[in-house]
Amino acid sequence: MSENTPKENKRIVSGMRPTGPLHLGHYFGVLKNWIELQHSHECYFFVADWHALTTEYAEPKRIKGFVPELVKDWVASGLDPDKCVIFQQSQVKEHAELHLLLSMLTPVSWLERCPTYKDQLQELAAKDLTTYGFLGYPVLMASDILLYKPGFVPVGQDQLPHLELTREIARRANHLYGNVFPEPQALLTPDAKLAGLDGRKMSKSYGNAIGLSEDPGTMKKKVMSMLTCEKRARLTDPGDPKECNLYPYHELLTDPEKLPAIVDGCTHATWGCGDCKKVLVESMAAFLEPIRDRRKAFDNNPDLVREVLEKGNAAARQRAVRNLETFRKKLNLNF
Repeated sequence: MSENTPKENKRIVSGMRPTGPLHLGHYFGVLKNWIELQHSHECYFFVADWHALTTEYAEPKRIKGFVPELVKDWVASGLDPDKCVIFQQSQVKEHAELHLLLSMLTPVSWLERCPTYKDQLQELAAKDLTTYGFLGYPVLMASDILLYKPGFVPVGQDQLPHLELTREIARRANHLYGNVFPEPQALLTPDAKLAGLDGRKMSKSYGNAIGLSEDPGTMKKKVMSMLTCEKRARLTDPGDPKECNLYPYHELLTDPEKLPAIVDGCTHATWGCGDCKKVLVESMAAFLEPIRDRRKAFDNNPDLVREVLEKGNAAARQRAVRNLETFRKKLNLNF
């Protein structure tokens, strides 16, 4: 069977930009799924530091510092370097060469119609993003994926247009040069998005997130300040857990056997939001403590992060070199 057959190809590629500490939204939106997939698929997870440069090019020192922190969060959360390949994008130079080659065949109009391109230009208006790197980052993303010829890419619903562009680029390359790249299929990530502490989108830039490495005191202070159901202006007012910012956290972190009592206490106003928050503090502490403990081993020995990346970089490079060589031959670049 050809590895280009999606049903037979259980290889997966995905990455994250190193732009700051990870929070609960990252865990339940992405990491939890990765941790499960590493037991059933051949997984390549990369620190996308070149992607970070597309918006953070003026402050590259910050990216360098965030790279090891991201790896610490990954491994502390449950990614196992013995079960998946964890590597740094910029240390596998084949990503850059494939990006260059694919940029030769990708129409500019495909990039300009990318749904997040104009959105991010407006959202990050304070930064000068009128660069080729920012316009062309979907080609780099396609290169990150196609370089490993995966069968699947884990994505959220909002990322499907990006993956479809990767598939379009693969189709164009295959049309021009023969059967080169498989068209990776979307492996939809279960929707488990958490709103931020203030009800807005959870974001480091908004300061409304709880980090995976948050200390207990700061975590408790943040939880106790969380926005709750607007119907509960007074203690005696009944609320609705479906309209409360706290309840989705309970559904993910609190013992399921306690959920009926939480719902009853809210809807019948038999306890206050402060009581509900205290339960959430206990649940969140139980969840975060093991992650913090595992992270301490890396904080106490920085060489551990280096060892994880060196091992992963070597494994990723081995496959990347082989696959890129195949494409180079299709382009008649080898003599």
